[in-house]
Amino acid sequence: MSERTQRALRSILDSAGWRDAPLSALQIAPSANMLPTSLPIGTLASAALGATGLAAAALWQLRGGKLQQVGVDTRAATLAMTSATYLRVNGEAVKSWDPITGYYRVRDGEWVYLHGNFAHLRDGLLKLFDVPNDPAALRAALATWSAADIEDAAGQRGLCGVVVRTPAAWESHPQARATTALPLIEITRIGDAPPQPPASAARPLSDIRVLDLSRVIAGPMTARTLAEHGATVLQVGATHLPSIESLVIDTGFGKHSCAVDLDTAAGVHALHGLIDNADIFLNAYRPGALERRGFSPAALAERRPGIVYVTISAFSRAGPWAQRRGYDTLVAAASGLTWTGSGDPARLPCQPLDYLTGYLGAFGAMLALQRRAQQGGSWHVQLSLERTSAWIREMTAALGREDTVASMVPPAAEIADLYAESPSLFGSLRHLKPVVQMSDTPARWERPPVPLGSDPALWPA
Repeated sequence: MSERTQRALRSILDSAGWRDAPLSALQIAPSANMLPTSLPIGTLASAALGATGLAAAALWQLRGGKLQQVGVDTRAATLAMTSATYLRVNGEAVKSWDPITGYYRVRDGEWVYLHGNFAHLRDGLLKLFDVPNDPAALRAALATWSAADIEDAAGQRGLCGVVVRTPAAWESHPQARATTALPLIEITRIGDAPPQPPASAARPLSDIRVLDLSRVIAGPMTARTLAEHGATVLQVGATHLPSIESLVIDTGFGKHSCAVDLDTAAGVHALHGLIDNADIFLNAYRPGALERRGFSPAALAERRPGIVYVTISAFSRAGPWAQRRGYDTLVAAASGLTWTGSGDPARLPCQPLDYLTGYLGAFGAMLALQRRAQQGGSWHVQLSLERTSAWIREMTAALGREDTVASMVPPAAEIADLYAESPSLFGSLRHLKPVVQMSDTPARWERPPVPLGSDPALWPA
């Protein structure tokens, strides 16, 4: 692998405290920059995916397997950062954005970014600014507001609107200072339990049960990645929660899916029953939402000693914005990643905060399983989109920007070798294959995605 990729990989391993990773087993094939951005996204993506492969290989060794070879193609890793863009359902592209979501110039000449891809968030913004569902009307109304007032009003109402900052402006913000003080991946022991060495099995994560309480991209990608290596993943949602079908499909490979209403005693009882036989509990809801219902890391470590609890948030556990709702493009706009320095701000050609955080979450979960096997204990793995954004900024400063910039993301016709096809209840799917190549336990999904709530709230037999 290149020296730049080695440095990025080392920063991941050092953050998680994995000093003896079997680096000799990993090969990362280089590639020219395939994205229309100078940020070193491909380098970081190949490092993150390489880390997941190494963690899976280490767990395979704990199960009695030999050290296997792990391969990552930087080309495939780069395009994995925009996986939903390449998803086809019955031959049609399905990724979309709500017309309200986007950048707006406001009264003081600054820019704000509003995110309304869920209907309730869109409608909340329209109500806040007293306009109909019309981007032109919203644009006119916002021209009478200051950027700071929009950010404050949206934050107070649990809506998604931020000032579009330069990197320097964000780095001086109290939230940025609080977040960058944290590790990229924070893994802490939160309870005692005897070591749980895994038995021999067919794949690195065979018999590992994962409860996936997450939506959109980052959290679901963590669980999807665990499923690639053999984990049994049960996605837990509720019928009253909104969803975006294209993302349900893109992140749903390898999963079962059930519906549980945690506002009812029966729902709480059902989730407790699932937790009793779970190995990993993934919480990527707004901070406090599950904790208030009794599903905090401490509560689960007491109930199910040996649990690995993974938390993914928007702005981290620290700082004045710790409780704020956020998504990839919103965090990127606030933290300076979409500031161009000239011309209008624009979304990145991929969603690296979501996908990188998702892969890093799977890496952290597998590393916690390794520690559980060797040391015992219950473990808490914490990540955030903003800490991943800070990592991108740090690595860009350390590695430099890309020398070349593509004019556009590659069209689907140019990446046929990276595609697979799967029948599903949604229709015929054409999608990107798993990136990580494992010599002895090839990464694969054992089932296609299913509509939310398709399965009972029980562990599959």
